Amino acid sequence: MTITTAPASSRALALRAWRDYDEDACALPGMSLGAVDLPAAPDEQAAHLWELGARRVEFAEELDLTAVDDPDAAAHAVRRLCLIRDLTARAVLVQWQLRLPSEPDDGWRDLSHLQPPRTLTGPADAAAALAQWRNAHYLCKCLWRQGPGFVQIRDRRWGELRRFTAEEPEYQEAITQLSYGAPLASVPKAIADDFLAERLVSRTGPLLWWLPYRVNRWIQEAMAV
Repeated sequence: MTITTAPASSRALALRAWRDYDEDACALPGMSLGAVDLPAAPDEQAAHLWELGARRVEFAEELDLTAVDDPDAAAHAVRRLCLIRDLTARAVLVQWQLRLPSEPDDGWRDLSHLQPPRTLTGPADAAAALAQWRNAHYLCKCLWRQGPGFVQIRDRRWGELRRFTAEEPEYQEAITQLSYGAPLASVPKAIADDFLAERLVSRTGPLLWWLPYRVNRWIQEAMAV
C-alpha cells in the first residue's frame, strides 16, 4: 500500500535515543544511541528506532504549533507529531516540549493519547492541563485497527469510550492518505468534515494528519481494549 504524505520538510529531526526507559540506566556506558539519523519514509521511522533498541527518545527542540502557517514548518511539525504517535504505539518513552495556541483552551486533549510532553505552553492553566494529561494517560487511549472490509477506531480521550466503524472504501483510503499528513484540499470535503467533527484528525497549518495510532504493544488482551 502506498502512503501519501505531506510535502517533505527540508529540516531534519533532531533527536537522541537511549536503550532503556530509566534515566539512571540511560547514563550507563553503552546505553546511549546518540543522535539518530532517520529514514526518509515517515512510516519507517518508529520501526527503525525500535530495531536500533531505542526505548527512550528525546527531541531537541520545542514543537511550536503556533508557528505552522508556513508549509515547511507545518510539514516539520506533522512529521514530529506522527513520529511521537508511532513511538507511543510502541510504548517508547518520548521526551518532548509542546507549545499550543491559547485557543481552544482544551486543544491539548486532541493529543492526550500521545506520550505527555515534558513542558506544555499555551493553555490558560498549562500546569493543570499537563498534570491532567500525565495522570490520565495510558496506552491504547485512541487507536484504530484494520478488519476485513472495515476500519474501527476506539477513542477514550474524553473519559468514555467512543467507537467508530468505517466500512466505506473512501474513508479507508482517506485514513491511509492522512496517516502522515496531507493537504486539506486533497481530502474529500465530506470525509474531512466528518473526521474533524469527531476530532480524529488534527489541522496543523495547511495540513491534516491522522490522530489515532495502530497499537504495536498491547497492555492487556486485545479483546479487552
